[in-house]
Amino acid sequence: MGQPIRLRPAEPVRLDRARLQDLYDEMGPAQAEEVICRAMEALAVRLALIERAYAAGDGAVVARGARGLVAIAEQVGMAGLARVARDVAACALARDAPSLAATLQRLLRTAEGSLTAVWEQAGLSG
Repeated sequence: MGQPIRLRPAEPVRLDRARLQDLYDEMGPAQAEEVICRAMEALAVRLALIERAYAAGDGAVVARGARGLVAIAEQVGMAGLARVARDVAACALARDAPSLAATLQRLLRTAEGSLTAVWEQAGLSG
């Protein structure tokens, strides 16, 4: 038997660029960037909470955390992240352990790409 193949799934990033532009138009650059930075911090905190709840086997907290993540992601135009977070919440509420494990990993991959994309789109990388 040969060497096992290690899969490295990649998630496409789906940003609602119009939503980001709306933030800038409504608030101006300084305030919009502040909102985006606060949202990104909140997303990171929420993701950590979801991971801890999952490790503890607390599906109710996973679902609640994922629903909160949806609201934050939608605020800053992370459409793909919001969609996957909805899927995580649904799997947690259904107590579907295999699906929850898979969608949670997808959420983490999607979050990583989405955070980077919003950071770059908002011009906060430098």
